[in-house]
Amino acid sequence: MKLQKNTLLALYSVLEFAADPSRHVAAAVIADKYGVSQHHLAKVLSELARAGLVESVRGVGGGYRFAGNAKRLTLMDVIRLFEEPLQSPSPAGATAQATPVDRALDAVLAEIDQMALATFSSITLATLLRMVHKHAGRP
Repeated sequence: MKLQKNTLLALYSVLEFAADPSRHVAAAVIADKYGVSQHHLAKVLSELARAGLVESVRGVGGGYRFAGNAKRLTLMDVIRLFEEPLQSPSPAGATAQATPVDRALDAVLAEIDQMALATFSSITLATLLRMVHKHAGRP
């Protein structure tokens, strides 16, 4: 499964904000960190704000901050904002010329998609933040 650029930016952003919910982070900081334009990121942050996951704080020391609950918000909650309902493309096994191999491969691919959905739906931002800290060598 490959996620769109906007979806990845949303996940990066939400994780940045959720790491310290009291801190305001400027969009420029995130844009620089992940090598994207501020204009492009602004569209993603606007969608996150509409969904109530982040809030914009104007003025000196402003930026964005996390407005959700990292212990309850799952990766799928964020992904759904930017991706069409996750489902397999048209299976090869659906055609009249489908071979038994086509049908078997379609079944495997459908199972993989279901496992991905279940995984994204079961991992919270808090869990992913712990994983990030572990991989960064932080407690």
